[in-house]
Amino acid sequence: MQSYYAARAPEYDQVYLKPERQSDLRAIEAWLPPHFANSRVLEIACGTGYWTQFIAPLAAHMVALDVAVETLAFARNRVPENKVDFTVCDAYQLPQDLGKFDAAFAGFWFSHVPKARRREFLAGLGARLKPGAKVVLLDNRFVQGSSSPMTETDADGDTYQTRMLADQSTHRVLKNFPSEFELQALLAGIGDRGTLTNWTYYWAFTYRVGA
Repeated sequence: MQSYYAARAPEYDQVYLKPERQSDLRAIEAWLPPHFANSRVLEIACGTGYWTQFIAPLAAHMVALDVAVETLAFARNRVPENKVDFTVCDAYQLPQDLGKFDAAFAGFWFSHVPKARRREFLAGLGARLKPGAKVVLLDNRFVQGSSSPMTETDADGDTYQTRMLADQSTHRVLKNFPSEFELQALLAGIGDRGTLTNWTYYWAFTYRVGA
């Protein structure tokens, strides 16, 4: 996954140019930032900083993480340095010296988390958040004709897409599409019951971390 997104970095934002998704994107660009107003925000897998640029102006401050230095190079050119600290970091190993945050955001990351590691990721994220902190997960819905076709399902129930980059290289990419039932069940012992918001091509799941 890391090598795929490193190679995809120069063309990553093309996904936001799909004509059929423009209405949803404008709606989310307005809906998302107020959730983080005046908060110290931890962003997981920020990629090229597409969503960072909308959250940062309202946040008190942000720490944005990604494991790929190639995508972070684009993100750093998108947002003023005084608003965001960009850091290379593994989403499954969030260091304690990051401190505690008022809120967290993960855009288009959760769908790449194997089912067997979902609780591990959410618990690790919760450990870096203050009690009552808000979490927003934003991701894709599967829409026939717009989403890349699913090409494989493994023994653990994880699904995969085969994606081609501009250099004609092909990549096997884990891409899951969790149900609301799955999302709610994952919060047991981690956070309060969440709220699912759906658009045509995207979903967002918001919840608060427990004590």
